[in-house]
Amino acid sequence: MEKSCTLLVHFDKGTPSLANEIKEALEGNDVPVKVEAMKKAVMLLLNGETLPQLFITIVRYVLPSEDHTIQKLLLLYLEIIDKTDARGKVLPEMILICQNLRNNLQHPNEYIRGVTLRFLCRLNETEIIEPLIPSVLSNLEHRHPFIRRNAILAVMSIYKLPQGEQLLVDAPEMIEKVLSSEQDPSAKRNAFLMLFNCDQDRAINYLITHVDSIPEWGELLQMVVLELIRKVCRTNRGEKGKYIKIIISLLNAPSSAVIYECAGTLVSLSSAPTAIRAAANTYCQLLLSQSDNNVKLILLDRLNELKSSHREIMIDMIMDVLRALSSPNLDIRRKTLDIALELITPRNIDEVVLSLKKEVVKTQSTEIEKNGEYRQMLVQAIHTCAIKFPEVASTVVHLLMDFLGDNNVASAIDVVVFVREIIETNPKLRVSIITRLLDTFYQIRAARVCSCALWIIGEYCLSLSEVESGITAIKQCLGDLPFYTVAEEGEDSDASKRSHQVSSITVSSRRPAVLADGTYATQSAASETALSTPALVPGSLASPANLRSLILTGDFFLGAVVACTLTKLVLRLEEVQPSNVEVNKATTQALLIMVSMLQLGLSSALSHPIDNDSYERIVLCLRLLCKTGDEIRKIWLQSCRQSFVKMLADKQFRETEEIKAKAQISHAQPDDLIDFYHLKSRKGMSQLELEDEVQDDLKRATGEFTKDADDGNKLNRILQLTGFSDPVYAEAYVTVHHYDIVLDVTVINRTKETLQNLCLELATMGDLKLVERPQNYTLAPESSKQIRANIKVSSTETGVIFGNIVYETSNVFERTVVVLNDIHIDIMDYISPATCADVAFRTMWAEFEWENKVAVNTVLQDEKEFLNHIIKSTNMKCLTAPSALDGECGFLAANLYAKSVFGEDALVNISVEKQADGKLSGYIRIRSKTQGIALSLGDKITLKQKGSS
Repeated sequence: MEKSCTLLVHFDKGTPSLANEIKEALEGNDVPVKVEAMKKAVMLLLNGETLPQLFITIVRYVLPSEDHTIQKLLLLYLEIIDKTDARGKVLPEMILICQNLRNNLQHPNEYIRGVTLRFLCRLNETEIIEPLIPSVLSNLEHRHPFIRRNAILAVMSIYKLPQGEQLLVDAPEMIEKVLSSEQDPSAKRNAFLMLFNCDQDRAINYLITHVDSIPEWGELLQMVVLELIRKVCRTNRGEKGKYIKIIISLLNAPSSAVIYECAGTLVSLSSAPTAIRAAANTYCQLLLSQSDNNVKLILLDRLNELKSSHREIMIDMIMDVLRALSSPNLDIRRKTLDIALELITPRNIDEVVLSLKKEVVKTQSTEIEKNGEYRQMLVQAIHTCAIKFPEVASTVVHLLMDFLGDNNVASAIDVVVFVREIIETNPKLRVSIITRLLDTFYQIRAARVCSCALWIIGEYCLSLSEVESGITAIKQCLGDLPFYTVAEEGEDSDASKRSHQVSSITVSSRRPAVLADGTYATQSAASETALSTPALVPGSLASPANLRSLILTGDFFLGAVVACTLTKLVLRLEEVQPSNVEVNKATTQALLIMVSMLQLGLSSALSHPIDNDSYERIVLCLRLLCKTGDEIRKIWLQSCRQSFVKMLADKQFRETEEIKAKAQISHAQPDDLIDFYHLKSRKGMSQLELEDEVQDDLKRATGEFTKDADDGNKLNRILQLTGFSDPVYAEAYVTVHHYDIVLDVTVINRTKETLQNLCLELATMGDLKLVERPQNYTLAPESSKQIRANIKVSSTETGVIFGNIVYETSNVFERTVVVLNDIHIDIMDYISPATCADVAFRTMWAEFEWENKVAVNTVLQDEKEFLNHIIKSTNMKCLTAPSALDGECGFLAANLYAKSVFGEDALVNISVEKQADGKLSGYIRIRSKTQGIALSLGDKITLKQKGSS
């Protein structure tokens, strides 16, 4: 049989060559030396040494010692030594320790008695325990509770032995008497635990008899009561009604641990709305009263589970859940918002948005670390609320627009994206949003936010006053032109030469100098890098022009966006402005701004020149303003906005389809009858019991009680480890559950001989670790054995389990080895499709350091078919909208995303081009934070991309 290990001690020192040192130390009278010697002996035994010569020495020199430390080490020594021979018989010398144990059980010192009773709980040898039973029973009535509680545990362990019921026939009856008179909470808990494990009916009778006093019991005893209730109700669901009343009464217990266990037990036993509501209310109260962040995260997980199975009940608790936002921990806040956003309904949307607005205001009034990140989470939550319920958009959009100039760029980007979507989906808010945006545009400091805000101005400034205000706001934020001045020393040079040799232009700066007589004079200094001071925005003397500052840092992409926005505004001005003079004036000013940006980009004033894309885009705007056609005007003023509308419609369509797909999962036909047969026998049932039985009827009718046993999937997970011609046949059933892998290995002896010391030896590669060490078995002829091996997983990585089966036979003295086939643990068992925002994907793509680049090598000739094949093979989700993949152009680029059970992100970008011969070429790039997931996913793609299956 497999030996149980009750003691683990870390020991990394070398093994002594001889045990004489320990023996000499034990024979001496020095107590500290004796203690160290006993520690060495215990650690050597734990590491596989036998040390048989020490036993008599310990019996002679250690047993009589009165020192508490030596006595405790002695018990550890006796716990781990082999007390039986190869046939399972108790060794004769073990009789020497029985008298010592009896003396300890009668020792005047309470500590010696207690630890000895605790030691007896780990003994399995009946021959040693039997003489000690009278001494153990006498300790049940000792005056000290420490001894009584350990004596009860000792009685329980003895009674659970194979022959324990013969040794202690009336043990449950004795313990019940102890339980009725015991006052110590720990001893009382141990007594009830003994009845629970050894005589369950007696424990239930005691519980029912004292049902009114259960709320007054100690915390430890109440926890055992809950464990008993769970066990009883699992075996006999018909009796759970009377036990649920006990659980409800314990919900008011003073102990948080008991309340938490009560709520969990209530959810596991009952589906009645009253019970679920009580459990959810308990979790919410604990969420507010507990200060430990880990406890709060666990409670949020429980609430999330309730949300999945009992959403209608949780909807009423949404405001209680949102109170968890008072915690400063970002993980708690994020999980709280995720739960709340799925519980929003038209009834509670106003309350939720009001609460979120208050939280946003708090982040503005106090400067706390990570405030910006929390504000970003709140903005995203409000964005989601406004998209689901457009009627609340007007109450939040103006508040959020105050954060367009937020120092947290991610938060500001979320705000401007929210504004862009709301202004399209809520036409009534267009005028007020545009007015507010133009008033606060100068506060924006991030280039990406400016770009999006400029696009909104260019697309949604429709009236004459809005267009003129838009042009004026952009001009003010650009400051005075030109962006730099030519040095005075170069003013006399040839103008044409200066225009052709732009790179030689220098920048001058003027500053006053103090002469010897104390008067002021002006001096000029030439510099290649000194740029003119950014102009100040009128009305805001403290803020320099934001667009000018960003362009002078070399951000010419923003310059191209400015040029496009001015072009749209001027084109629209031509439609709404009757005066050609004003239109020509605005056109001239826009052309001057664009020319100035080109001049700055081609000069040597900046560290790097303008990029080709931005240059060509600004030049296109120049040509367009000089000569405008109706087709071009239509593209610029209508097509861009139509593309955005199509993108929003596509996004909404995909979300609707996902909701429909989830809703279509049904377990029963709509016209199936529901037999509420428990309503016929309502007499004698409480309201809670009635609700619970009705919920069971509903579950039974909708098929939730039925389990779909997919035998095909089970057969697919069975792996053959040896050949049919091998003397030992083995196959494994692999179960992967998050951090654990369980191998159920079936070993069959196909020979006519008995296989002795048969051992399944396994080893692992990758981040896999074998939990248990192999054990030897004896296998009869043509018999089989089930061997279970547990393996821990620490990261998302493809791993390999390999090994062999070793055995001996009576005819062959050498050990026979059968090599097993390798078991490959697939990375697909650890990653699942997930979604994330495009901004978040790009941010992670830039941050992640591990990249694996796989060349496309496939027989498939259709880009979309290849993309679908990769999605299916990698278990990932395509983030690129289907509308973006429409059409036939010979090119395809798509982003895929998945998340592992360990919280790791897997990013994939597919870029494919169709060659002239019809073959596909390109690259699949994988990025992740860890090396394992990038390499394993790359290997999986390399293996799967060639075929179509």
